[in-house]
Amino acid sequence: MFTDFSIRFQSLLFITAAVIAAVVPGANSARAQAVTPMGDVIIKTELKNTAIRVTGATPELTALANQAFAAHGAFRRVQQGFVYDVKFAPGGGPNQVQVTVTRGQGTAVLSQVVSGNSPRNAFFRAGDLAVKAMTNKPGFFASKLAFIGERTGKPEVYVGDLFLGEVRQITNDKALALTPRWAPDGSRLVYTSYFRTGFPDIFMLDLGTLQRNTFVSFKGTNSGARFSPDGRNVAMVLSGEGNPEIYVGNAQGREITRKTRTRAIESSPCFSPDGSQLVFTSDAAGGPQLYVMAAAGGEARRLGTRLSGYCAEPDWSKADPTKIVFTARMGSGFQLAVYDLKSGIAKVVSKAPFDAVEPSWLADGRHVVFSARAAGTSSLWILDTENGKATQLSSAAAGKVSQASVLEAR
Repeated sequence: MFTDFSIRFQSLLFITAAVIAAVVPGANSARAQAVTPMGDVIIKTELKNTAIRVTGATPELTALANQAFAAHGAFRRVQQGFVYDVKFAPGGGPNQVQVTVTRGQGTAVLSQVVSGNSPRNAFFRAGDLAVKAMTNKPGFFASKLAFIGERTGKPEVYVGDLFLGEVRQITNDKALALTPRWAPDGSRLVYTSYFRTGFPDIFMLDLGTLQRNTFVSFKGTNSGARFSPDGRNVAMVLSGEGNPEIYVGNAQGREITRKTRTRAIESSPCFSPDGSQLVFTSDAAGGPQLYVMAAAGGEARRLGTRLSGYCAEPDWSKADPTKIVFTARMGSGFQLAVYDLKSGIAKVVSKAPFDAVEPSWLADGRHVVFSARAAGTSSLWILDTENGKATQLSSAAAGKVSQASVLEAR
């Protein structure tokens, strides 16, 4: 049952050397192989997308435009026969970009100067406006990521933009760090670390001051912390009263109440977009499966994915509350799947030549960021859950990166 991918479901729940060793990517993978920059990985042979021409007035804007739109599954970049013509140019100010979108023979769709907190951020915000103008869905280029990186030789928390630019190392714990998660307003992170006590505790980190405080440090395992959509509450997994159970407290780490009471192992709680429900993983049925319950507590119901005996790491889409993405064991490896709450049907959406795990939705409810794991390597990718296109985000220079949490642009 212990596999290289099971960081959140298993290694957070047991304080043993074997579990800590399992954190090393690819340690026991039956399909272990080196992950090299592969470009786009296409699952289906026919992609449903729109032909666009994308150009920048400077080499920097051109490079950013190609990088961003290459990762979006709704578009196909061409030089002729395009439906939309998308142009980017300096906007006049140091952190401004002009975006222009025309359709067909020159029908104006969008023309706007966009500001950001850096030239790079201004471009991504401008790109998101272009995506919105062409698809009527939110763009995701200006998203931020919190993730685990190992450039120092130890797992530490980092933040950066979606394409791993403007990256900052946030922690220097020199201890095992896991699952950083954003506060909805982007001001704070919660994460699990073995820092200080040598046992898994939950910490709250203020990104403005870089001040870190112990959020929860009870006897046993403290892990899996995740904010509610309004930022007022935090769901987490605690084992102080016995086996790992789901708890919810306020954003100050107080008024913590137990929500599940089972003999099973619970993990990976995630709030619904309206904050009224929780989806989580439990092995009550004999193996990890997905369950939903009211955030206030009560009886949990199993989601009948009918895909695998191992379903874990759920993330509930804010853009489309009918969708939950999760990790499923498929054969000897792991892939991503989406459960449709309306139809009650789940389907596998990735067929990567490596383990695809740890999904986190992007703002459009179509794409997810995920970790690709193989022998001794881990990298971040974007997956289009509708047509299967996968694009690598992190380069080999980034080293091992994983466990990304997405913060939507505001």
